[in-house]
Amino acid sequence: MVLPFKRIFISGGAGVIGQEMVRLLAALPADIDVLVGDLKPRPANFPARFQYRQGDLNFLTEQEIGVFAPEVFIHLAATFERSTETYGFWEENFQHNVRLSHHLMTVQKDLPSLRRVVFASSYLIYDPELYNFAEVPAQPRSLRETDPILPRNLTGMAKLAHEIELRFLQTYRGAQFSTAIPRIYRGYGRNGRDITSRWVRMLLAGEEITVYGAESFFDYLYAADTAEGLLRLAAAETVSGIINLGTGRARRVADVVAVLKQNFPDLRATYVASDIPFEASQADMNLWRSQIDWLPPTTLEQAIPEIIAFERARLQATAAAKAPGHVLISSVAAKVPLVRAVQAAAQRLHPEMNVIGGDMNPACLAQHFTDDFWQMPATADQNLADIIAQCQARGIGHVIPTRDGELAFWSRHRAALAEAGIAVLVSPPEAVSRCLDKIEFAVFGQEHGLPVIPTALGLDALPAAPGSTGFVVKERHGAGSLSLGLNLPEATALTHAQALQEPVFQPFIQGREISVDAYVDRAGRVHGLVPRTRDIIVHGESQVSTTLTDPALVARLTPLVEKLGLYGPLVLQALLTDDGGLHLIECNCRFGGASTLGIAAGVDSFFWFLQEAAGADLSQYPFRPAAGPLRQVRAAADVVMPAPTPE
Repeated sequence: MVLPFKRIFISGGAGVIGQEMVRLLAALPADIDVLVGDLKPRPANFPARFQYRQGDLNFLTEQEIGVFAPEVFIHLAATFERSTETYGFWEENFQHNVRLSHHLMTVQKDLPSLRRVVFASSYLIYDPELYNFAEVPAQPRSLRETDPILPRNLTGMAKLAHEIELRFLQTYRGAQFSTAIPRIYRGYGRNGRDITSRWVRMLLAGEEITVYGAESFFDYLYAADTAEGLLRLAAAETVSGIINLGTGRARRVADVVAVLKQNFPDLRATYVASDIPFEASQADMNLWRSQIDWLPPTTLEQAIPEIIAFERARLQATAAAKAPGHVLISSVAAKVPLVRAVQAAAQRLHPEMNVIGGDMNPACLAQHFTDDFWQMPATADQNLADIIAQCQARGIGHVIPTRDGELAFWSRHRAALAEAGIAVLVSPPEAVSRCLDKIEFAVFGQEHGLPVIPTALGLDALPAAPGSTGFVVKERHGAGSLSLGLNLPEATALTHAQALQEPVFQPFIQGREISVDAYVDRAGRVHGLVPRTRDIIVHGESQVSTTLTDPALVARLTPLVEKLGLYGPLVLQALLTDDGGLHLIECNCRFGGASTLGIAAGVDSFFWFLQEAAGADLSQYPFRPAAGPLRQVRAAADVVMPAPTPE
């Protein structure tokens, strides 16, 4: 198979059809670039050279997909239920069928690279009156592309809605890209959720299977054939519009059971009468045959042994793919904006990922905003085993520390936590230590050529600072704003120091104070960095803060941050002087109180952490700074929510 394009984006590529498609593409020349997006974790056998984006594609941005610049978009991602759709499927169908399809075309329809769109639709769109019967049918009804339509469920409705959307786009973008809409018939394959795979799993477990509607006809289309057919259709750029994709040779349900019986001689089956109409449908493949020089070749007799072999191998595997672990925010206190930022990142990765608030205080405010709350023990070494056990019991796979006083604990034990399957967003112990100790930070800065403001335990140990008019006195450890004495004369500075536990002294330098939000990846590289002014400061934190659009300053700060040896989010405090000087005050090696502005400006810290924990390469998630300055105003807000039901 020869493809006339090189860059392919596949939504839902970790599904049954998607994995077959990836296998086919991996066998093609190495210059084929593939980006797969899916909610599920990256499959273990996924080719290393292909890009993988785990997460909810409803949050894919135009900038993100624009970096990949797809020539072809093959839209497989969809959600469905096995037979009867339940009440809860109402919202799921909208989010992951209707909304998702619309969003994915919204972010791609104006990309200059896009040449071809293939949307995997369904025969469920056709009017069921054409192929449903009250009596046992003698033969299947061949459905043509021109037959009447009347989707029989929400899934079919969603497919039809996007068919119409694509028809609309062809009116305005037909000169830019062509669109093919294959209506796919009864799919089955390796790792499937279909009845064939479910029966195989039951038979391997020694169970009896239940058979409904044994006399019904279905056009069984093997997933490997579906994948090849979709790629061949994508390559046939002159073929557009709706086209059937099936075998054109329907088989009875009883035929599936007979093939299973050949492979499981001891098969036990119960045949159940049902008031559900008999189905008898197959694809009319005349249009396909006239356009594509290939027909799906695989029969039930060939495919079912492959499915059995796959399921046997999976049973023997020692590890199975699973949804990512939940996220614990420790020392959650009243950090409601941080909670909401983590929840947004978690939902982008996996809709079942919960955010759990942890705190020693059972009445902490933020517990009302998390998915669950855990009254934690103290983060002390003697409690490590209990904390790990509790994390595992609660399904926690990620920890985000938020308080200076706990950073050393989490950092010291991050290897043990990793062995337990828990990733912690924290820097190495030596980096944490120098960020918490202002003397150590200053000494490290001097030794590594960083423009750190001199810091000493006594005034007599401070070197002369040109232009300094006074002194700054603060605590050696912890947040620098605590008990801060600013621009004090010598005598006043000494008096102020007497009220502190372990005071340190710095020369006062007149300048504009800025904060820098950054994220350092696991390789020690700055993945995103945004400076911001501290316009109004309350209790040491920015109440009003504005980002600076200054590429030269970003370029100047980046190598300085990388020398600190940190990992994850950080907040660097610095001064800019009128003479162009840059002076580093201190660094907090955690997410800051006002760092949600950094996320809005492109430093996507929590999402990047979750992706790295899942094994992703962050080069697939480039830093995209906001186009212009952003201002954040931190204000209290009243929140009304349903009261908990009394126990």
